[in-house]
Amino acid sequence: MSTERLRSTARALVAPGRGILAADESTPTITKRLQAHRIPSTEWTRRDWRELLITAIDAKRWISGVILYDETIHQLTGDGTPFPEAIQRRGMIPGIKVDIGTQPLPGSTSEKVTEGLDGLEARLTRYAQLGARFAKWRAIFTIADGLPSNACLQQNAERLARYAARCQQQGLVPIIEPEVLIEGEHSLERCAEVTEQTLAGVFQALRAHDVDLEGALLKANMVLAGADCPQRADAAEVAAGTLRCMRAVLPAALCGVVFLSGGQDPREATANLRAINSHGRQPWELSFSFGRALQQDALAIWGGDPDRAPAAQAAFLQRARANGLARVHTQGTTHGEIAA
Repeated sequence: MSTERLRSTARALVAPGRGILAADESTPTITKRLQAHRIPSTEWTRRDWRELLITAIDAKRWISGVILYDETIHQLTGDGTPFPEAIQRRGMIPGIKVDIGTQPLPGSTSEKVTEGLDGLEARLTRYAQLGARFAKWRAIFTIADGLPSNACLQQNAERLARYAARCQQQGLVPIIEPEVLIEGEHSLERCAEVTEQTLAGVFQALRAHDVDLEGALLKANMVLAGADCPQRADAAEVAAGTLRCMRAVLPAALCGVVFLSGGQDPREATANLRAINSHGRQPWELSFSFGRALQQDALAIWGGDPDRAPAAQAAFLQRARANGLARVHTQGTTHGEIAA
């Protein structure tokens, strides 16, 4: 794929009023979510749930792309259509999670490094043949006394950069996800400090590996107080802290940022996204790549019952629309322009 085609795909993923559906939960993760609603987790229930999401009428008005899991990208929808083809037919872009999860950082009992570089080129080639046009790799960082360590920061940054370079060599837009986890008692200020430190290391590694930032996206956490912090921050404080961090570190050449919801309540995530965009245009598009924050309400309604699928799809579209509108809160794009 040419450099311009990579950049065009990246721009399409963060087009105004649209964002990415993260439907790439690992089998253990989606099993927990299904079972919480008394839905058995089987190959077929997982397929049915993800098919429900991608076939919601006019999802493309608010959703630009869908990140799939390895199981799903090989599956067919109920009418026999491969998932990537079904997504493309509906005006969205198919993507794929390509890391294979985390392992303990050598010498640490609490930190993780993400695995998956071995055999990555072959997997990327196969996924591209199946129809994927972008990929995602997630690294995680814990805030605690003395954490994250320099070893954790450096090793994950290097792996993210090597992944991104290989994606672009294989014609896929890389989504680079260094997530600072919300778990903990840390303050918003401490989250900002760690997020800035993490992103600085990642972008240093990306430059060292000659990653084309105009053909790449960053999937970043918002700057939030820890889940157990007694002092909560409102949306205005989250937006101010997040933008200070982004402006301090992110190169202007980067195509865009797609924020993760990171354990936030769906409405909280939307309110924070709206507040971030209320500051006006930035050098990069500021969009969303939400999983649970888009799916939670719909999953509770569906409950595994096919008769409830239309109501579940309506709930999913409502959340997608809310986040699409949050993106254009002050960017001069009207609801009518998005809907056209």
